[in-house]
Formats: sequence, structure tokens, C-alpha cells
Amino acid sequence: MMIGSTPVGDGLPCYLIAEAGVNHNGDPEIARALIDRAAEVKASAVKFQKRTIPEILVRSALEKPYLSSTALGPTYGEHREKLELSEAVYYKLFAAAAERGIHFLASGWDKTAVDFLDSLGVPAFKAASADVTNLPLLEHIARKSKPVILSTGMSSVEEIDEAVETVLAHNENLILLHCVSTYPSPNDSINLRVMETLRRRYNLPIGYSGHERGIAISVAARALGAVVIERHFTLDRAMRGPDHAASLEVAGLQKLVQYVRTVEQALGSAEKGIQSDEAPMRNKLAKSVASAARIPAGAVISAAMLTIKGPGDGLKPKYLRALIGKIAQQDIEADTLIPPEALHW
Repeated sequence: MMIGSTPVGDGLPCYLIAEAGVNHNGDPEIARALIDRAAEVKASAVKFQKRTIPEILVRSALEKPYLSSTALGPTYGEHREKLELSEAVYYKLFAAAAERGIHFLASGWDKTAVDFLDSLGVPAFKAASADVTNLPLLEHIARKSKPVILSTGMSSVEEIDEAVETVLAHNENLILLHCVSTYPSPNDSINLRVMETLRRRYNLPIGYSGHERGIAISVAARALGAVVIERHFTLDRAMRGPDHAASLEVAGLQKLVQYVRTVEQALGSAEKGIQSDEAPMRNKLAKSVASAARIPAGAVISAAMLTIKGPGDGLKPKYLRALIGKIAQQDIEADTLIPPEALHW
């Protein structure tokens, strides 16, 4: 499928989403810096999160005291509002991303946010794991007729079944991301093999949204066929806020991009053969049938006259037995390769 002008799918370069999320802490300047850094490391897209806070939480949840060490407000509602950027800022950020040549994405957490992002011109929609069971929102997103990327963390297979059915009823361009919704995710809970389970069950493009420490697991996800990889990143993991500690810093994001592209080069073709640049090494190190002693013309070649030695540009060792009993038609000096024509003597 196409995300903007970028084709995404099996056999194509991985679509790498640098998840800025709310790591701007409500500061437009930090958000702009995150766009710049994502573009510099050559991510495919930079992604934020857009919420209409009163639409996603009941009053009691908004007014609940928020005592987390990462809190940016005394109540959860105030904390969430602090992490929101205005629509005017979003227009500026969208333009900044276009100037830097990187896609601008944002996950819409409610219908108002989705409608705004659509009007903004995002090339695809991301739906968070938290909304796998929010079928009305998924239907609303699917009807926008843009590619849908859906994370599947903290969801049962039956719930994913319902989500996939809901989206595909209106939109065939769906990518599922395997995800574990813990921050950070312990390595032994990630279960990358679930990617193949999702691929077989739904016959859809599959990717990975990671919250683990480091980059090794995300690189492995690419080797296992992820067509999209999404990772949170931040300017400083020590900043106060909900997602910084589970994010990569810019240097880590850059390494991730580099390593994924290296893996893609190494994946190459599924066809096995002798590479052209392997030929010199093969000739040097492989083995051929050689003479163990001088073989005079007219002699009947015996096993004792033959051995296996390098280099490897002579008769393959598998032909040794076929030579036994042949009558030499020429002199063969000791410790030399048996000539190929000896097979026909």
C-alpha cells in the first residue's frame, strides 16, 4: 500500500516511525526539534498523539489526583492537557515536517482528533493498542479511506479479530503492529514470534511497535519481516513526562535506522547460489582431485594414486571414485590437480 508517496509492504524498505508521541511535554519548540532530529536520522515518519481530553475520559478520571513521579499536573486531566498541542501548532509542525521531507503522522484518540488530523492532511492513521476494542472509533478511522496502522498490545486474539473485521469492512489498507503495552517491556514478554501468528491469521502486512530498552529486538523484528517499525524517541530520557524513560534518545534512533537498513541489505534474495564475489575465495579454499603420486601415461588409475587437495578450480572431490580404473592418456606429475578431461579417458 502507499503511505503518501511511499510504498509499504513485504519486500520493500521498512517504514520507520519515530514516535515523538507526547515527548514534547506540551512545548512546541521541543516538538519542532523532535521533527528535525527524526528527519536527520532518516526516519520515514515522525508521529505525535492527538487527544480531545474531555472526549476520552469521564469527569472522575479527569479530576483524579495524579501522583506519578512523571506527572505534569496535579490531576490526571490537567496532566493530559499539559501534554496537548493546539491545532494551530499542529499546522506549523505539519508544515515543518514537509519542509524536512518526512511524513507527519499522529494517532487520533477520539473522533474529533481524527477529523482534525484528516483535515490536516496526514497520509495515514495510527490507532493505539488502547483502541483495539473501540470499534466505533476504528470504523470512523477506516472510513477516512487512508491506510490504517493498528497496534495490538494488551488485546486478545478475539478482540483483534473484531478490530480487523471492523476496519476491513470499510478499508483494505490495514497494517497490524505486534506490540506489548508495558513501559519498558521486559525482553522475555515481547514474543516476537507473535508477528508470524498475526501474519498467518490475517494475511495482512505485519509490523512491530516496541517499548523495550535498546534496539536489538526492533532490529530482529525487521529480520522477521516487519514492514513497519515504530519506536518512541526523546531528546532526553531524563526529562519529566510519561514516556521518556521508555524511549530511545536520538543517537539510539539513528543506530536503529542504520541497523534496520543494514539488515534489509543482508536479507537480499531468497535464491541460493554462488555469489560472483565468492568465486576467488572458493577457488582458494575449496578442494579438487589431485595426484598423490606421479601417474604415467598408460597406467590404470588406482585409489592410491589420488588425493583431495586445494585449490578448488579442478575436478570436484565427488569425481574421485569415477577416476579409479581409468587409463591415463597423459603423464600427470605428483601433487598436481587431475585434468578435467581425465573423466573421459
